[in-house]
Amino acid sequence: MPSLRRFLRTGPAGGATYERVRQLREPELATEASEDAALLRRVAAGEEAALRVLYERHAGSMLRLIRRLTARREVAEEILQESWLAVWRSAGAYRGEAPVRAWLLGVARRQAHNRLRRTEPAQVELDDAVELPAAEPALEDQVLARAERRELVAAVLELPEHLREVLVLAEDLPYPEVAAILGVPPGTVKSRMWTARRLLAATLTKVTEQKGGRTGER
Repeated sequence: MPSLRRFLRTGPAGGATYERVRQLREPELATEASEDAALLRRVAAGEEAALRVLYERHAGSMLRLIRRLTARREVAEEILQESWLAVWRSAGAYRGEAPVRAWLLGVARRQAHNRLRRTEPAQVELDDAVELPAAEPALEDQVLARAERRELVAAVLELPEHLREVLVLAEDLPYPEVAAILGVPPGTVKSRMWTARRLLAATLTKVTEQKGGRTGER
């Protein structure tokens, strides 16, 4: 959660900082991407050791995405296992159109949707047309920075599914790759991030006000 909190403060509202960090890491990311592609080719050839290396590198990000789509840890871990089984079976389908980590997160997202569609009620999607009370970006940052971990986790889980997954994917991927995974334009990713930040700030502000009210009643 610290990484999410930090990202929320340096994402769209602090785009220059976010992009600068990515630029500094470009050589490292390029090397990792090349190694990942080679590992996935070895997985396609049936090499289990290569699968283990990919798992060690990317299982954490995949689980983080899945955990934001379901609050039930045991279900998330089952979906993670199903995702890696799908990776083992479909590694040969990778065509290199996106980095391997983006492809892996896409696999996890599809597995989660397939599983949760059968077991959990669908979320109502709030999209770009959602009207939210205007708030100053600096105020949003303050609210998100002050939030306790438990409150932030609860607020994220209350977000509609399509907003939760944008938050998690954008922690690890640039907007164009997130857009490719979700099948939407990059502008839609930015819009959903903006909406998610506003909803999180509004929810956390309400929680703070409620806590203050309970304290005053004592």
